[in-house]
Order: sequence, then C-alpha cells, then structure tokens
Amino acid sequence: MGVEFGLLGPVEAWDSEGAPLPLGAPRNREVLGRLLIARNRVVPVGRLVADLWGDEPPAAAIGAVRTFVAALRRALEPGRPPRQPSRLLVTDGPGYVLRAGREAVDAWRFEDSATRAVAAPPHAAVALWDEALARWRGPVLADFPDAAWAAAEQARLEALRLDAVERRADALLATGAARDAVADLRAHVAAHPGREDGWVLLATALDRSGRRGEALESLRHARVALTDRPAGGHGPGPALARLEARILSGTSGSGAELAGVADGVWGRASAAWERSVPARSRARLHATAGLLRDLAVTGADGLEEAREHRRELVAAAETTGDDELAARIIGSYDVPALWTRADDPADAGELSRAAARAVARLGPGGPPTLRARLLSVVAVESRGDAAADAPLPRAADSPAAEPWRLRAERAAEEAVRIARSLADPAVLAFALNGAFMQSFATCGSAARRAAIGGELARLAAGHEIPGHEVLGRLIRLQACAGLGDLDAADAEAEEIDRLAHRNERPLAGVFTSWYQALRICETDGWAAARPRYEEVLGTTANCGMPGLTGGAGALVALIPVMRGEALPDPDDFARVDAGPYRPWLHPLLLAGAGATEQARQALAVVPRPPHDLLQEALWCVLARAAATVGHVPVLRRARDELAAAAGESAGAGSGLVSFGPVAQHIRAADRALEDRDRPGDRPGQR
Repeated sequence: MGVEFGLLGPVEAWDSEGAPLPLGAPRNREVLGRLLIARNRVVPVGRLVADLWGDEPPAAAIGAVRTFVAALRRALEPGRPPRQPSRLLVTDGPGYVLRAGREAVDAWRFEDSATRAVAAPPHAAVALWDEALARWRGPVLADFPDAAWAAAEQARLEALRLDAVERRADALLATGAARDAVADLRAHVAAHPGREDGWVLLATALDRSGRRGEALESLRHARVALTDRPAGGHGPGPALARLEARILSGTSGSGAELAGVADGVWGRASAAWERSVPARSRARLHATAGLLRDLAVTGADGLEEAREHRRELVAAAETTGDDELAARIIGSYDVPALWTRADDPADAGELSRAAARAVARLGPGGPPTLRARLLSVVAVESRGDAAADAPLPRAADSPAAEPWRLRAERAAEEAVRIARSLADPAVLAFALNGAFMQSFATCGSAARRAAIGGELARLAAGHEIPGHEVLGRLIRLQACAGLGDLDAADAEAEEIDRLAHRNERPLAGVFTSWYQALRICETDGWAAARPRYEEVLGTTANCGMPGLTGGAGALVALIPVMRGEALPDPDDFARVDAGPYRPWLHPLLLAGAGATEQARQALAVVPRPPHDLLQEALWCVLARAAATVGHVPVLRRARDELAAAAGESAGAGSGLVSFGPVAQHIRAADRALEDRDRPGDRPGQR
C-alpha cells in the first residue's frame, strides 16, 4: 500500500514519497512497534495491554488501546473513506495484525540483504552488506529501550548487525581491500570488545595493510579485553594464537591466497596422515571418532555413514583390551540428537549397553568427565524403547516399573549432576541432550522440555557450541508447539534456520520444514496444510533419519481423522506404510473396518506407546479405538495417561503433526466411559 516502516532506529512510517507519517503520541508508536515485531501475526488485545502497562494496567486500558489503533489507522491510511475497514492495520479475532510485506519493513529488508550477501562472491557481498547496514538509523526500537516486549527482538537484530559488520569486513579482506576495513573494525572492537572475531579481523586487516606492529598490538589489546569480560566469558580462543603465529612467521598471506589454501590442504594432510600414523594405532581410533562425529552433521549421506561406521569403531575399541581407550571412543560421539525414535533401535540399544559396560569397568573412581560422557551416551541411545531388554508392557495393563527405563533416567540425572560440578560446557551440553531424551517418563512433559531446551540453547550460545544451540532451539520449538505457543515456536524456527545456514547444519531444516506444515494445519486447517505435508514428505524421505521418516506418512494420514470424530477409512491407508506405528494404528483401522472383535483382540495385546515425542498422539489413537469397540481397560489407561497433558496439543510436541487438543480427546474418553457405566450395558464389555 506504499507505506514503509522503520524498526532499525526510532519507530517510523513513511508514505510512498518517503515523507514521514504523523504517528502521534509515543503510545501510538509503541503499539505500531509491537505489531511490527509480531511479523504479520495477530497480537491479542490482552497481550497489548500487558505489554504497554505491565501487571497493573488502568481500568480503561482496553479502550485506550483501541484509541491508539484508531489513531494509527488514520495516520497510516489518511485517504481511507469513513467506515471502510483498514487493509493495513486489521482487526483479526481477539486482536490486531499489521499486514506488511517484507519489502515494507527496514528490519526485514536488512535480513533479506544479509541473506543474499552470505551467498554472494566477495565483491558483490561487500555491496550487499553495505546496502543492509545502511538501513540502520540507530538502536532497534530506539524510542523504547527498556520495553520488555522489545528486548528479544532488539537483541536478535543487534546480533545480526554485529555479524553483518564482521562479514562485510571479511568480504573486504577477500577482495584485497584490507585498508578499507581497518577504520570500521577499530570502531567495532572499541564498541564491542568481547567480539573475538572482530579482533581477529582487525589484526588481519592491519597485517595485510603492511602494519604488522599495529596488528600484533591489537592482538595484545584483544587478550586483555577478552580476559576482562564479565562472568561467563572464557578468555581468548585459539584463533588469536594461530593468527599471531602466522603474523610473526610472515605467512598470514593475502585474502586471495588464503581463499585457495583449503582446496589443497585436505589432500596433502590426509596423505601425510596415511604415511605418518601406523595402521591399527590408537591415534587412528581417536581420529576416526572425531571424523565420524563431524561427518554426522554434514547431511543425510554423512549421517548414514557415521551411524554405520560408529558401530564398527566401538567394536574395534573394545577389542583393544584398553578400558579407558574404549570408554573415550564410546563417549566421544556427542552429536546433537533430537528425534526420540532411534534410526536403528537395535544398534542404539547395543551402543547404550556398550557405554554402560564402559562405565562399570571404569568404576566410580574413573575420570568424572569420561563418566559423564558415557552416562550421556546411555541416556541418548536409550531413547524410546531402544534399550528394552524385555517385552514391552501392554497398554491394557496397569503401569509398572520398567528396569531399562529407570537405568536410562538415572544415567541422565547423574550425567547432568557430574557435568554441572565440572563446569565444562561441552560435557553439560551432551548431558542435557541425554536429559531431554529421558524427559518422557509421563505424558505432558512439554514445559520441562522447554526448560531443558532453553538452558541448552543459552549454554551453547554463550560458549560457541553451534550444534547444540541449534538442538536446544529445536527442543524449544517442539515444546512450544506442544504448548500451543506458536509465536515462540515461529521465533525459534527462524533462528534455527539462520544458525543452520551459518554453521552448515543442513539437517536442522528437516525439522523446521515439518514444523511449517504443522503450523499451517493449526492455524488454517487440514485442507490448507495437506499440500505442504505432501511436499515435506517427499523432500525429507531420504534425509538419512529413518527413525523420523519411517511411518511418517501414516501419521500425516491420521491428522484429519484424529482432529475430527470419525473413524478412518481403511482404504485411505491401504497404500500407506505405517512403519513402526503399525501396532497402535492397527486397532483403529480394524474398528474403522467394522471388525469390532478383532480390534478388541488387538487392543488386548498392543504394547503401551513408547516414551517419546509421539506418546500423547498414540495414546489418543488407542483411546479412539478403545472407545469405539468398548475396550474399557485400554480406554481407562489412555485417559489416565493423557490427564497430565490436558493443556497440550496431541502430537504437536513432535513438531510434525497435531491431532488437536489433548483435552478434547480426554473429554471423548470420559463420555465413552460414562456411556459404558450406564445401566443396561453388556457385562462383558465393562
């Protein structure tokens, strides 16, 4: 509509000629800023009241918000005829939404320019970074520096700006324009002395400008600045030492020279390794473990290769007879793990048992770091029922202790306890991954998982462990989706995609693409989401994670069934592979086919759903089948299990599918149980 908005500085709006629009009082600007950071999502009136006035709003707060909105509408659309609805600031359900395209908001245009710059060659990248940074007029939402509602967006965009400054300087160095980068980098590190990358870039630019002494002096300043950081800093990293060594040796090189170095280093280094390191040596075992850990995050092919060769490597380490060596090999694989069904359950179970054996051999007096890592392996690899050493209990039976689950839960708890005492962020990140995998003892654990994910993301961000920061945010995305907080989940998805792109974590996009389909389903319904689900099923079928994709088509096919009240048409599932979910889907399909007695027999022997991200969804499936055919034991058990998740959406905590509010399924179970208990029921069905 020709209106442009500004967040990168004071809140502003301009007409199609670039003239400022008269937004009026500060409260009007505050409402506009709050709606803009919602990014085309509805902000309920109650949320606006809470954000503007805090815990004690005045009695007339809602009326005041409506007044602010009316004033904004007049300012933003001065030519709109009376009584014609606004097309820009729209009333939608319980609140308001500002309909703005990405090209209309300076912050969003900044992000888009930055995205293009990252993928561009150096000369083009410099121009794009200049374009992106030119959009900044001052601090984000500068007229509301202390507003709690603005804090997260201010921090996020400021982090992107600092990254843009450093990436622009990096691009300048790559073009050979080192002198042009120096002045901006001096200002950058003066304002942000805790940015190690900034110091490295400044010293590099000075050195390449022929100012070697100044480069070395800047590195000395960097060490002081990084050592004096407030609590939470970790002093200078290895990058400073490596750069100083290159400068002193005179081998720091030009941007063009450095750009071509990596192409040949790998081949020469690997050839030297083959010549220098004896076959079957312990050094090869250690190096192979590190290689597999890095390989696992490169994409589908790397993940599959790493999974297959890891088993062989662990077996080789155990045959050496060196217990500590075997323990270190087993405990070194701290690859972030999100999906709670193992890709190869038998393999995962064996790895869990190998880690448990290593813990036992080391004994309680073994190195605590190694013990924490091994216990984390036990917790992570025991996800779901991978470590089960006995038949799974039946869903029709009363809950009972399962020894293999208790062992895994205790391993997770002890790993976290040891890691906290060590104050080692990498070990704690691994232990929190195990704690997440063992956080499914009961239904309704989304709030606990949100807390774990939040701690993991903060820990990893503060200590530059990008893989685990992505993991922590993915855990939060799932948990927020399960709790129905889609705005928070959206924010996590956006940050995950940014981090994954920057740190080359392509598999993270598998989960955010599934979440986008789930979100469409939650907000726009199954009909709108169906094409997106068909797309995501196709694009992620070969992502290297069969534990995630196996049977996913059946889960998607269940969405319209479980979000309604009907039974499935078995013909709709005739060509769908239910994969690992077949035991829990089978009774419902039998009920849908009218095979009541067969469905009851299947319910009598079906195992309880796995303790994983889909346990609420599968209990809902069993409850629907049991209510239909009158299998009261399974119906009561399902209802009892689901009670703790009454405030969640069934399955949405997986980030894949949602079967609607758990409370709705509980009410259906209650109605079925009441019907069964009325006089005149058939006695055999109680």
